[in-house]
Amino acid sequence: MPMRKQNQKEKLRWIMGKVRITLKRSLIGQGHKSRETIKSLGLKKINSSVEKELDNSLEGMLNVINHLVSIEEVSK
Repeated sequence: MPMRKQNQKEKLRWIMGKVRITLKRSLIGQGHKSRETIKSLGLKKINSSVEKELDNSLEGMLNVINHLVSIEEVSK
């Protein structure tokens, strides 16, 4: 059973592909966890963007900072 769930997640990841993450709000007044997450994604200034492959660790990061960024799927 665990292998089946793993394969389903990988299929979803393959469908999602790349995402573009854009910093839309200031980090002033944000907690340490949000600041460090933004820094680890490579975002520095408002309206700066990065493109990343979507995986489980990135999904977790985006859950922490979803109120500060906009996320859009990048077509191949």
